[in-house]
Amino acid sequence: MVFPEYRPRRLRKNNAFRALIRETELSPAQFVYPLFVMPGKNKREEISSMPGVFRLTVDQLEKEARECLALGVNSIILFGLPESKDAVGSGAHAKNGIIQTAIREIKKKVPEMLIITDVCLCEYTDHGHCGCLIDETVDNDATLEILAKTALSHAQAGADMVAPSDMMDGRVAEIRACLDENNFESIPIMSYSVKYASAFYGPFRDAADCAPQFGDRRSYQMDPANSREALREATLDVDEGADILMVKPAVAYLDIISRLRDEFDLPIAAYHVSGEYAMIKAAAEKGWIDGDRVMEETLLSIKRAGADIIITYFAKDMARILKNR
Repeated sequence: MVFPEYRPRRLRKNNAFRALIRETELSPAQFVYPLFVMPGKNKREEISSMPGVFRLTVDQLEKEARECLALGVNSIILFGLPESKDAVGSGAHAKNGIIQTAIREIKKKVPEMLIITDVCLCEYTDHGHCGCLIDETVDNDATLEILAKTALSHAQAGADMVAPSDMMDGRVAEIRACLDENNFESIPIMSYSVKYASAFYGPFRDAADCAPQFGDRRSYQMDPANSREALREATLDVDEGADILMVKPAVAYLDIISRLRDEFDLPIAAYHVSGEYAMIKAAAEKGWIDGDRVMEETLLSIKRAGADIIITYFAKDMARILKNR
């Protein structure tokens, strides 16, 4: 008996056929580009451990936002480097803090840009942890009020969405209640629902100057060995009012993205983190890999696993490639 040729091969013979049956597509509109904002004027500092990524002063943000929009990247997420830090991260919710000032500047100059803000204290505390401390232990409940005040200050400045990344228990409910009580019911929450205590965050901590001064964050971030816990954490955030669920990191946790996609009908975001970005950049600079192809393959894997939104430092690079096809 002669068997026919395996049919899908006949649909791979040219680009038109391949495009016709392609299951997964990348879109710049679903990328979120992270921006690091620092004090000062007319400064643009490349981050040594993240080639191609910069710390920017507020006056440099308009140019960056317009470049993103021109490429079809319509969303950014802001991280701030304050002028000073203290034990309780009070700069996080200051009316004229670095992020609040950045939001107002972007909304004034580029109002069509969708602004998401990271809500956490690690960049603002002198100890580098994501909450208030009792001795050397994070006080979960005392931190909630400060996180809510921070989210509210971002909304008041003009943020379109807030993204709590601290991993304190109950913070989504606290933020939702605070926003609603202050007439910001329409501001969505993209919760870092599943955030692992990962070794892939190193370059980000360089960029944001937020490495813990002692200990680590394992008491409030998740154990990389656990997957069922991810479902419990996400379920709690859904119950508390989260609008989007995020998994961080992305590539090392594609199985978690897939499980959340199967379990929940909310949008799923994935953060392709600094270490994942830096590894591709470093290997490409050495000539060991084709950086553009590995970048695209990596982002496709995140989308294929079930992410609707990808936060990535490659947003502009990938958008350029897609635009030029």
